Amino acid sequence: MPKRVETGTVTSAAASKTRRVEIPRVVRHAKYGRILHSRTVCHVHDEKEESGPGDLVEIIECRPRSRTKRWELVRVVAKSTAVDVASLRSGARATELRESAARAEAAAATGSKNGSGSSEVAEGQAT
Repeated sequence: MPKRVETGTVTSAAASKTRRVEIPRVVRHAKYGRILHSRTVCHVHDEKEESGPGDLVEIIECRPRSRTKRWELVRVVAKSTAVDVASLRSGARATELRESAARAEAAAATGSKNGSGSSEVAEGQAT
């Protein structure tokens, strides 16, 4: 009997060498005829850990590797184009802190005081 080959999206890569892949399905209800969107969740063995969340992957049926893992990763069809907003914000914050430290260090080296700090205090007192 041939092994099944499916294509799905990686939804979790929390465990080492294991990926959670969702395969979407569109099914028509037997009695009412309504179109239903459902998904099949497979736990996939990824030996080289080459896939990540959001990637479109091709998987193949294999021997049971654990209680839930019954699939192996064949290849990554398409890498995810999603952007991690939290990491971008933390990176921007770190860059901002580095730049402000460099400005303060340069001001200390030249011996001049930064004029923007005193104007902020004056504005706060005027209000």
